[in-house]
Amino acid sequence: MRQESPVHFDEQRERWDLFRYDDVNRVLTDHDSFTSDRSRMGTASASDTEDGGSILQTMISVDPPDHNRLRGFVNERFQPGTLRDYQPRIEELTGTLLDQIDGTTFDFVDEFAVPLPVIIIAELLGIPAERRDQFKEWSDALIARPDDRSTTTVKQVRERRQQAQQEMGRYFAELLAERQNGTGDDLITLAATTDELTREEQIGFCMLLLLAGNITTTNLLTNALWCFEEHGITDAIRTGKIDRKQAIEEVLRYRSPIQSLDRIAVEDVELSGQRIQAGDVITGWLGAANRDPERFDAPEAFRPERSPNRHIAFGTGVHYCLGAPLARIEADVAFEMLLDRFETIEADLTDLQPIHSLYGLESLICHYEV
Repeated sequence: MRQESPVHFDEQRERWDLFRYDDVNRVLTDHDSFTSDRSRMGTASASDTEDGGSILQTMISVDPPDHNRLRGFVNERFQPGTLRDYQPRIEELTGTLLDQIDGTTFDFVDEFAVPLPVIIIAELLGIPAERRDQFKEWSDALIARPDDRSTTTVKQVRERRQQAQQEMGRYFAELLAERQNGTGDDLITLAATTDELTREEQIGFCMLLLLAGNITTTNLLTNALWCFEEHGITDAIRTGKIDRKQAIEEVLRYRSPIQSLDRIAVEDVELSGQRIQAGDVITGWLGAANRDPERFDAPEAFRPERSPNRHIAFGTGVHYCLGAPLARIEADVAFEMLLDRFETIEADLTDLQPIHSLYGLESLICHYEV
C-alpha cells in the first residue's frame, strides 16, 4: 500500500489511510489543517467508535489552545530531568518484581511487562498499586477491538468499553473529590487542586494517564525482548557491545506499540495527489511510516545500531506523547536490571499470540538462569 496506494480511501471504513512517512508526519504536525477533535468527525465517528477507537476526550483529542491548557499544567512533571529524580524509585520497583520471579520459567508479559508500568503510573498518580489487576481490566476494555465485525461482537466490545469508562470515571471522581484540598505531590492531587481544569477534564486526565501510562509501555517492554531474542542480540546488549538505549529506539521503530493515529481534515487539502475533503477522517499508519524506505535505509531490517533513527512511534507535533521520556526510562532500567539479574534468558518465540488492540503479545514465556 505504501508503494502502490500511499493515500488510500477505504470505502468500508469511510476513511483515508496514509502509509508514507512524509504524509503521516505532515498530518500529525499540521494541526491547523488536521484536527484531533473527534467531535468534528461527523457521521464517520460511528465507524470509529464501533471498532474500539479512543473515547477519552482529553489532551489527545483537542487542539491548541485547549490542548496547551490541558497538557501545560503537568508537562514539567514528565520532562526527562524531572523524571531522572524518580529513577531510583523505578529501579527499586523493578528489583522488587524481579525478586518475585521464581523457578526457571516465567511469563515475561504477565509477571513483568504488565505490572511494572502499572505500578509506576499508579504511584505517580497516587493510587494503590494493589488495584493493578483492576487497572489492567479497565485498560484492556478501553482499547479492545472486536475479533470480527459481527454486530454481536461489536456491541459486546462497545458495552464493555462503556462499562469500564463509567467505572474508571466514578473511581477517579471519588479520589479527586477527596484530594481537592490536598497538599500532596501526586498527579491526582495536582489535577484536583488546579484551576486550569474542570472536574470532567480532571477525570479525563487521570483516565488518560492510567491508560496511556501502562499499556503502551507493557508492549514496548514485550516487543523489545521479542526483538532482542529474535535477532540473537540479548547477550550483546547485556555486555554493552550493543548500546541498550539505541536498541530500544530501534524496537520503537520496528515494532511500534501504537500502529496508527487518527485525524480529521479541517479543510480541503491535497496529499500525494489525492484530494481530501474537509470533514474526512484520516488514519496515519505509524507502523508503515516507520518502515518507509524513503526515510529509513533497509527499513525491514532490525538494526539496533541504527542512527539517526527519527521514528515517529510516539507521534510528533503538539501531540507528541507526554509519557515518552517515562517509557524510555522504564525500558532502559528494566533491561539493565533484567539482564544483570539473569545470567541467561531465552524467550520461546514459537506460537506467539498477538493482542487485539495495540502491537504486542498476549504472552512471552522465558527460561532463565541466575
